Amino acid sequence: MSALDLPGIGPAPARRAALRRRIRLLVAATITYNVIEAVVSITAGAVASSAALIGFGLDSIGEVASAAAVAWQFSAADHERRERTALRVIAVGFFALAAYVTADAAGAVKEGRAAWRGDACCAVPAASSDACSDGCCGPADR
Repeated sequence: MSALDLPGIGPAPARRAALRRRIRLLVAATITYNVIEAVVSITAGAVASSAALIGFGLDSIGEVASAAAVAWQFSAADHERRERTALRVIAVGFFALAAYVTADAAGAVKEGRAAWRGDACCAVPAASSDACSDGCCGPADR
C-alpha cells in the first residue's frame, strides 16, 4: 500500500481517474509522435547515409520503449512492484543506442572517414555554411 492509497491523502477518486485518463492520452500521443519521428529519421538517415539521423531515429525508438514501459508500469494497481522492470527496459534501450553510436564511430575511424563533419554540416546547414566551405560536405557526406 502506498501513501496515495491511505484515506485522506492524495487526490479524490474522481480526480485520480481524470489524471489517469490524462496520463494515458499523453503517453499515447508521445508514442505516436516518436514512432513517426523514428520512421522519418531512420528513412532519411538511410537515404543520406547519415549516422546522426539514424541515431536520432534509434533514440526515438528508445523513447517509445520508455513510454511503453512507463505505461505498462502504471497500468497495474501496485505500480511500485513493476518499477525495476520498467527501468531495466528503459536502460536496455538507451544502452543499445550507445552501442550503435559507438560501433558507427569505430567504423568511421577504421575506414578513415570523418562522418561527424558531414553529419554536422548537413544537420545545421544555415549555421555551418561557412564551416563547410572547405568541401567537407560533398555528395558522399550528405
